[in-house]
Amino acid sequence: MLAVVMQSVRTAGQKQIATKISPQAATLVRYLFGLPFALIYFYGLQADYPITKSLNLTFFVSASLAAVSQIAATVLLIKALTLKNFAVGTALAKTEAILTAVIGSLFFSAVLNLAGYLSVFLGVAGVLMASNWRVSWADLTTNKSIKFGVGAGLGFALASLWIRDASLSLGIDGIVSAATVLVFMVTLQTVLCLLWVVIFEHPQIALIAKNLPASLFIGITSVLGSIGWFTAMSLQNAALVKTLGQTEFLVTIAITTFYFSEKISKRELTGIALIAMSVLVLLGAS
Repeated sequence: MLAVVMQSVRTAGQKQIATKISPQAATLVRYLFGLPFALIYFYGLQADYPITKSLNLTFFVSASLAAVSQIAATVLLIKALTLKNFAVGTALAKTEAILTAVIGSLFFSAVLNLAGYLSVFLGVAGVLMASNWRVSWADLTTNKSIKFGVGAGLGFALASLWIRDASLSLGIDGIVSAATVLVFMVTLQTVLCLLWVVIFEHPQIALIAKNLPASLFIGITSVLGSIGWFTAMSLQNAALVKTLGQTEFLVTIAITTFYFSEKISKRELTGIALIAMSVLVLLGAS
């Protein structure tokens, strides 16, 4: 629940700052300004645990893949939010819960039952409706809302599964292992995103400097949200964690209505409801 609230608030902050800086720079802000807080959190927990003795190849590979996947997902999410309103953009990305279950069943030994596949059908139907997609084969290649939103969901789903793998590979207390994965990933993500912006979008550095309060806000809320996600996924199946995370819809709709003053159409609300229903079915199946 900590992750749900913090992620909703952080995404709202990213939507606002994305009007002043590029999606890649907005992604950098999330990690760069969150790193100091991740380090403080990590060093406050690891004193009694031999972290260095627990590190292994599985940890580094899984955590690195999760870091890159999360970067790509964040960029796609920001792009999706610039095409649709706040609630619908988030709804498209929240296909991550269904994708986590499907990918987990195919590649991470977590098989779905009939109810699980029903949730997938409901989720896909909800995505198409929320994005106002009209049934046309051409839309599969032209509808950017679907591409960016579902692409973000896929990236976050893969990141969730690899985060859990990396955390469990350490074989230590779940809270400490989650903090270890967090600080490694945020460090790597900061380096990668900073290199990209410096090399390809150097003018964005000055724009970030002009938006320090917003950048700091995004960094803090991002780390708090990641602490919640990483810890939960270290203690429980990633699909279940992402399922509970769908309660973010309630916070998202509140932000959309009362903060951004954006209206949501009946069709979009129906799509969001279908995605939420798919999550409930998935929870029952699990």
